[in-house]
Amino acid sequence: MHLNAKEYFKYFAENGFELAISTIAIAEYCVGGDIHELPLKNLQIVPFNLDHSKRTAEFAKIVFQNKAKLKLNERNIIPNDTKLFAQADCEKSIQFYLSSDTESLKIYNLLRQQTNPKFQFIDLNIPYNETFGLLNLG
Repeated sequence: MHLNAKEYFKYFAENGFELAISTIAIAEYCVGGDIHELPLKNLQIVPFNLDHSKRTAEFAKIVFQNKAKLKLNERNIIPNDTKLFAQADCEKSIQFYLSSDTESLKIYNLLRQQTNPKFQFIDLNIPYNETFGLLNLG
């Protein structure tokens, strides 16, 4: 697991945040990794449901209407990004969405301009202490 991801995981776990993972993210991970590498016993697994699909349609419509403006690298279809964002937006306990995918961040920034997703995108390339303005004493 990426060092920053481990640090975020530790920070969230130690500070009482509920940790969740989408079945969609699990499927994406398993394309190149093994499911047993994921800390599933410490995560709430979020299946994709009807409310998520309705919000996905709203998000996808915005993205497809602005696809040329986004200038996404080698990305023809964006359904998983909008599905994952819809899940994060619909689930009440989710405040943060963590990813190192800069293309996904472009989509999130577009959605923020046109809707008001309730979660904050956190770039895993940035250490947790910088994101949260904490001193790194360790």
